[in-house]
Amino acid sequence: QVQLVESGGGLVQPGGSLRLSCTASGSIGTSHTMGWHRRTPGNHRELVAFLTTGGIINYRDYAKGRFTISRGNAKNTVDLQMNNLTPEDTAVYYCYLYDQSGDHWGKGTLVTVSS
Repeated sequence: QVQLVESGGGLVQPGGSLRLSCTASGSIGTSHTMGWHRRTPGNHRELVAFLTTGGIINYRDYAKGRFTISRGNAKNTVDLQMNNLTPEDTAVYYCYLYDQSGDHWGKGTLVTVSS
């Protein structure tokens, strides 16, 4: 069983920054992918970014140049640094991990970008 816990969401003004963190625990495959999805107020879920243990990093176009995904200092953690946020980035952000046992998801953390 894999558990994922996100933190770091909140309210931020347009142009501001937030850093999300995700910690995974449990029986995690040595080879895996960790990343972030988000669900917007219109209930549309979309990929934000992911990274693999093989060193592949991928961003959706809207995240390129503004968001940075990275491994955290602790094992099995992944961070998402989000800069120059806009109201369109308002969403619930979900951490996910994919390994040989399938997809695993956190409960999500709300990011609200508003003045």
